[in-house]
Amino acid sequence: MNSNVDNKLTLSDITKWTKQFPERLVYQTKERNYTYGELGEQSNKIASYLQQTISTPKPIVVFGDLQFEMVAAFVGISKAGLPYIPISSDTPQDRLQLILQTAEPALIIRVDEQKEINSTIPQMTYTQLLQFDGTVETEFTGVQRDDTYYIIFTSGTTGVPKGVQISHANLSSFVNWMLTDFDLKEGANYLAQAAYSFDLSVMGLYPALASGSILSPLKKEETANFKQLFARLPELSIENWISTPSFIDICLMETTFDAEHYPTISHFLFCGEELTHATATLLHERFPQAKIFNTYGPTEATVAISGVEITQDVLDTYKRLPIGYVKSDSRIIIDEETREINIVGPTISKGYLNNPTKTKEAFFEFEGQPAYHTGDAGSLDEKGLLFYEGRIDFQVKLHGYRIELEEVEHHLAQCAYVKHAIVIPKWQDHKVQQLIAVVIPENSPFEKPFQLTKAIREEVAQTLMDYMIPKRFIYKETFPMTQNGKVDRKALHAEVNQ
Repeated sequence: MNSNVDNKLTLSDITKWTKQFPERLVYQTKERNYTYGELGEQSNKIASYLQQTISTPKPIVVFGDLQFEMVAAFVGISKAGLPYIPISSDTPQDRLQLILQTAEPALIIRVDEQKEINSTIPQMTYTQLLQFDGTVETEFTGVQRDDTYYIIFTSGTTGVPKGVQISHANLSSFVNWMLTDFDLKEGANYLAQAAYSFDLSVMGLYPALASGSILSPLKKEETANFKQLFARLPELSIENWISTPSFIDICLMETTFDAEHYPTISHFLFCGEELTHATATLLHERFPQAKIFNTYGPTEATVAISGVEITQDVLDTYKRLPIGYVKSDSRIIIDEETREINIVGPTISKGYLNNPTKTKEAFFEFEGQPAYHTGDAGSLDEKGLLFYEGRIDFQVKLHGYRIELEEVEHHLAQCAYVKHAIVIPKWQDHKVQQLIAVVIPENSPFEKPFQLTKAIREEVAQTLMDYMIPKRFIYKETFPMTQNGKVDRKALHAEVNQ
């Protein structure tokens, strides 16, 4: 794949559509549809308010789910020349507080207006923002190339989330590659299923807005309920499907999820975790005319840096699917000793927000260009095709979410009834299916293991996202140990995955 990256800025592309095509549909929900004109009007009002009231370059938090107002806030903040931080409204309070402490934002915009945030940081609801009666400007300098465009918080090894800073130049390189290499057409309809606090959402959000296209969100209650999901999906007329492989696996459980019933789908794009051969094969059978793309990349490299179309020839050739050809403005360096994938190029983040120690550990410079240690093992074949071979540390991908096992262990260890905890991923077909906690209990008043498990889950739910909480708990009196006195994780891994 070759990309012809130019110097277009994503923000200027969005502004072009809001001005030249104000009647064009940009966001369709079950309740109502929104136009590019409304996106321009509301984002201008937000930008004007911020420029006239915020005198610091600190980021702005946007708190909500998949509402149109989230997108308008992102665009408005960017027009004001400030970075934004998307935070899902189902984030546990303790995790939310850790993010706020690290980020030190200038303002919190509550799109989910009914949910309170306990913080001394100034807050406004989205409705209050739209009531701004000062001078509303229509021309803005906006976020510049090297300025931070957005910050997404990921799991951290010490229990403190890390804020990945993505610049306008990072984002523009990624978006131009997507629109060029994946044959994504102007005015297409994109599925918006991933939360905006998850960087997979960027794969649909900005290519769509930069190309005058439509975003069609699925609410959490719809994706969580099989009946609601398949009542809503046919109504969307999706053309560009973007999700994790795990979500498409759920959809493929419905026998009517095929080209006959969803004739508009032309592109499937997957990122966030490994796409298995079995999933791709079934999808190819159900949608023989659609293009299926497998992509790869960490949040720190702006969503994805490699991609490949999974054709029948690819399925016939490889049992474990490749993760793509590297975009033309980037390159991969494979460490000869550890097999670690190191990424070099213009989409590499400037580092973690207010965390110089972790930034220094993960980011470096290679031949004058920014580079990043992914922690993923991999290889390149003679054609330049990249293959993923697993993690080299304690980080895993589960349903597209990146999880530091040590962070989960850290929070489990804080529970009243836990003395020690080790979290082990359960694998199937080279893919993490679930997390299993091996626990040495302490001061447990419960007679039955399930009672103890229920109590631990309830307590840890105050600090961890749902997807980070282990699905199974195994209780032991002691852990196996290695000869040098460390917990024998390999033995536990073998026990869980036997």
